[in-house]
Amino acid sequence: MNHLTTGPKEPVFTPKKDYFEREAMHTAEHILNQTMVRFFGCARSATSHIEKLKSKCDYVFPSSPTQSQLDEVEKQVNAVIEKHLPVTARVMPRSEAEKLCDLSKLPPAAGDSLRVVFVGDYDACACIGKHVENTSQIGRFKITTWDWQAGRLRLRFKLEEAKNV
Repeated sequence: MNHLTTGPKEPVFTPKKDYFEREAMHTAEHILNQTMVRFFGCARSATSHIEKLKSKCDYVFPSSPTQSQLDEVEKQVNAVIEKHLPVTARVMPRSEAEKLCDLSKLPPAAGDSLRVVFVGDYDACACIGKHVENTSQIGRFKITTWDWQAGRLRLRFKLEEAKNV
């Protein structure tokens, strides 16, 4: 995961060329993750691959969901996007961040000062990525395909009518 901060004696994160061109998709991933946590009670995605045109997230999942459940997830993600929530970031001590979000995936090398991204009051997540300023810039979220296999749910998704950021 790309959640490292920079500072003295800490590793420096070097993003791929197009990493910062994916703000809308990356912000949608935050909303999807929080929706999955709220709807199914599962953890945030175990792995993800976020690109401008299409992305995927994998979740540890005990059994296959129904199409109807995933239709509801898509509906809920779009409802959050349509609220036009502000997306902000704040650097805070790890002790404060752990009260707001799950830090279990962060290595100790992430340091004692973390950047937490807030999608309104819907989601808070430690993250160094770039995001849109408001969910109104995301566009419409669409789950394109999904599969469940041996405890792993993979959701593939895209954004339609994404606004330029």
